[in-house]
Amino acid sequence: MKITTMVLAATAMCVASTLANAEAQEEPTFIYAAYYHCNSATVERADESVTKLYKAELDDMIKDRAASSWGWLGKIVGGEWARAGYITGPSLKAVLSAATALVVKSDGHPPVKAFKEACGSAEEYVWHVLAGSDPHARRGNASFSTYFVCDQSRESQADALVKRVLGPAYDKMIAAGKLMTWTWAEHVIGGKYRRLETMTAQTPEALIAVREALVAAAENDPLEGAMASICGSHQDVLWDVKDQGGP
Repeated sequence: MKITTMVLAATAMCVASTLANAEAQEEPTFIYAAYYHCNSATVERADESVTKLYKAELDDMIKDRAASSWGWLGKIVGGEWARAGYITGPSLKAVLSAATALVVKSDGHPPVKAFKEACGSAEEYVWHVLAGSDPHARRGNASFSTYFVCDQSRESQADALVKRVLGPAYDKMIAAGKLMTWTWAEHVIGGKYRRLETMTAQTPEALIAVREALVAAAENDPLEGAMASICGSHQDVLWDVKDQGGP
């Protein structure tokens, strides 16, 4: 009996060590994101500026491995932001350096002036991805993002619920071809929003269908109440992924 107990204990320790090593070897993902307030009459000039100037610079950053991916989003519905741009990388330093380099390289170009006139102010955030689908998978053409205000003393509980319960549900949606990617990320730098949940699919209609299915499934689930008690306020935005680069 003692031998069996010792073997089981040793096996458990071995498995735990293997999982810990796997997690340690998995490259972290950070997201620098700028959420823009724009003039509705001229916001398309910002889109043109991204195409004419920033796209080439961002693609070069990815080739040089200064960043892992990037994207430019346009609001379809929800929230107060009209546009959003993001850069991902393996560390906080990497994404901040990429964002700074982009501003420096672009300074003085005419498209920069047009961009600033169209989208005059922005809120900047840095997110650290805690859970999600394959970080190398290409995002869909539409993205549904939820920005949560949470009780900071219980945020780790919300993270655990996502990893153990909600995450597997999202993974099933991906396996069924209903979603392309999903992400759960924690606040590192920025404003009041403490957690970010993002799902992407090929069309806005597909995302809305998934969202409705998830809401219906969680309607009488006590875990949904637990989640809501931790992150009781949120803002939803349905985004059009206007352009992206990377894997």
